[in-house]
Amino acid sequence: MAFSDTIAELQKIDGEDFKRIGTAPVALRAFLIILACAAVIGGMAHLMIKPQFDKLKVVEAQEIQLRNKFDSEQAKAANRTAYVEQLEEMKKTFNVMLRQLPNKTDIESLLVDLSQTSVASGLEVQFFKPESELPREFYAEYPIRISVTGQYHQFGKFISGLAALPRIVTLSNIDIAELSPRNSSRNVNESSRLKMDLMATTYRYIEEDE
Repeated sequence: MAFSDTIAELQKIDGEDFKRIGTAPVALRAFLIILACAAVIGGMAHLMIKPQFDKLKVVEAQEIQLRNKFDSEQAKAANRTAYVEQLEEMKKTFNVMLRQLPNKTDIESLLVDLSQTSVASGLEVQFFKPESELPREFYAEYPIRISVTGQYHQFGKFISGLAALPRIVTLSNIDIAELSPRNSSRNVNESSRLKMDLMATTYRYIEEDE
């Protein structure tokens, strides 16, 4: 049958032909079969194929995340040697700093060092007053309130001497004021003397048995 004949038969189709589908023209039956197949294929695509495409998108997103994680872990693995060396260096530095923390028996000698440093700087010590110890995670802070008098350059020498001590000592609450004259007849030396109050804090390592 020619294609033009098929078109002509389709044009002759009316509603009554659908009631007599068994005796309907060949063109109508072929059209209905094609339409039914298209509906079945479309339904299968919607119910079966489309979820698979959605699942594929999820898997592709997971693949990208896994690739990024793999690249990150691979970079860490490539730099593992450098990380290990850096960790060992940090442990050595920590141990060196830890040895700079005095124990209980070293605190008294440290007070002597502070006193000798102030005297060597030419300062006159007003008082050394240890405060209450403040425990931390693995160390304890041991603050010492200090008051000395002298000239400005002597203060600088004193602070430099503290920095040179083998123990860690930090300074805070530094207050420098002009020293009041002892009498009304102020001379040059008396007027240039100053008073410095400060808090010197040292640190003690807390033993495991504590």
